[in-house]
Amino acid sequence: MKGLTSATIPRRHFDAVVVGAGGAGMRCSLQLAQAGLKVAVLSKVFPTRSHTVAAQGGIGASLGNMSEDNWYWHMYDTVKGSDWLGDQDAIEFMCREATSAVYELEHFGMPFDRNADGTIYQRPFGGHTANFGEKPVQRACAAADRTGHALLHTLYQRNVAARTQFFVEWMALDLVRDADGAVVGVTALEMETGDIYLFEAKQTVLATGGAGRIWAASTNAFINTGDGLGMVARAGIPLQDMEFWQFHPTGVSGAGVLITEGVRGEGGYLLNKDGERFMERYAPTLKDLAPRDFVSRSMDQEIKEGRGCGPNKDHVLLKLDHLGEEVIKKRLPSIREIAIRFGNVDPCKDPIPVVPTIHYMMGGIPANYHGQVVTWKDGKEEVVPGLYAVGECAAVSVHGANRLGTNSLLDLVVFGRAAGNHIVNSHPERQKANSEATNESIDRSLHRVLELENRTSGASVAETGQAIRLTMQQHCGVFRTLDLLNKGVEKIDELVPQAHNIYFKDKSKVFNTARIEALELLNMIEVARATVKSAANRTESRGAHALNDHPERDDENWLRHTLWHSEDGRLEYKPVHMKPLTVDTFPPKPRTF
Repeated sequence: MKGLTSATIPRRHFDAVVVGAGGAGMRCSLQLAQAGLKVAVLSKVFPTRSHTVAAQGGIGASLGNMSEDNWYWHMYDTVKGSDWLGDQDAIEFMCREATSAVYELEHFGMPFDRNADGTIYQRPFGGHTANFGEKPVQRACAAADRTGHALLHTLYQRNVAARTQFFVEWMALDLVRDADGAVVGVTALEMETGDIYLFEAKQTVLATGGAGRIWAASTNAFINTGDGLGMVARAGIPLQDMEFWQFHPTGVSGAGVLITEGVRGEGGYLLNKDGERFMERYAPTLKDLAPRDFVSRSMDQEIKEGRGCGPNKDHVLLKLDHLGEEVIKKRLPSIREIAIRFGNVDPCKDPIPVVPTIHYMMGGIPANYHGQVVTWKDGKEEVVPGLYAVGECAAVSVHGANRLGTNSLLDLVVFGRAAGNHIVNSHPERQKANSEATNESIDRSLHRVLELENRTSGASVAETGQAIRLTMQQHCGVFRTLDLLNKGVEKIDELVPQAHNIYFKDKSKVFNTARIEALELLNMIEVARATVKSAANRTESRGAHALNDHPERDDENWLRHTLWHSEDGRLEYKPVHMKPLTVDTFPPKPRTF
């Protein structure tokens, strides 16, 4: 690594490079490989260990196998669930494509649960309704409580058959650009050797997942450190709607491990210390199947008002023993195992202690419904040539201020496929050669890594990371105040110089996890900065952003997307896409359940 420059860096050439091997990345790479393109997929972990594997409850689509349904109702639920911050053209596209995307997975061999007539089994899920909110609907296509696991293995097998080239245990470092500003690939670190390569590509796709590890309590895997967001922020591209993070209502208390919403879809419900099914007070119609932001705040309210459970009254209970042992073992086998291992209870006999836990990032890299990354200039969106973003790292924005359960897996496959199709239709194989990355772009990335590598003293990576996580936990939680958020901005800003002065003692090259953790931390600080600053500036309550100082939604002033710029911490705003592609718009109205 020492002495490496733009002139000496080893280079690999591809039609397309996909960074991330989760559901979105592998759905995109499959589309590319099947079209005969030369495609590389970079992943920090073996593909089937990507965080998509942890998704449990289902993938949403209006198949209508268990009850009457159609895509237009799904679109309404998604717009309403987003608290009207979702772009309605992208939402229509996703909900229209949902049915074909799920049937395609079925034909790929994904082992969905089945009804007696052989059709795909569907369970109810929070916020999904029939006839525009009239009653719950069964829309979540499930493979027991291991839907993400089934999806990921299915896509990996199809990619292997299509001869996708995987680079396993590689970490992408930075975007590189040509003289015209187009993205022409990435620099990447091979963990096995510690060597850095340049992956040159005619099209680059970021599918790096979320960044929930910037909080102390999280349902996210340890790999979820916002690498794609850090790469984009350093490249001068703004991050969108970073104030909106979903707290999943049911993380195991004290452990943070996810208990799927599918438990409530199967008939489980929440109880306070008095044994009251309290969601009936907050959401009389949907009850425990209200959207996640609503349920999380209701749980937090119960705890704050002294009706929490346990010695410290710091959680509530999720009851499912009434479903019966047979149903639990058939439909929720992983949940039973998680409850026994992490909650020390057998849900066939006793309720599970649960508490809201950070789960999902609604914001991210701004993109359109083709997956193209966009910036905002002179009052309009401009495409960043050569760059796509799909999955949780992208803000398309179909989730707006709050994501409905099951729409995450749907987002992955619909927009992974859409980006793949868009790239295929641009015919990168007809381009004679990869556009040349500028020496400045390459050397900037190498200098950043070599500066870290050569440092002989500085701040502890572990201590700095913990300071970031605790600050976010204390100052950017389920309920927020301007005072808490502004103090959080100050504390995160104070940690920026410390994060850029981190140091690790072990300079060995082979599988050096200290080096990887240091590089991840430099991405995490970008995400933390964007999140707390964007939240402190939005003076309303909308979706997952619940601000005590301003408890009402303010459509007149805040029906707009936030854009945060890394270089100066500047915020700007752009309008929400209120016009769908082919149907009537859904104008904003109060959210009731």
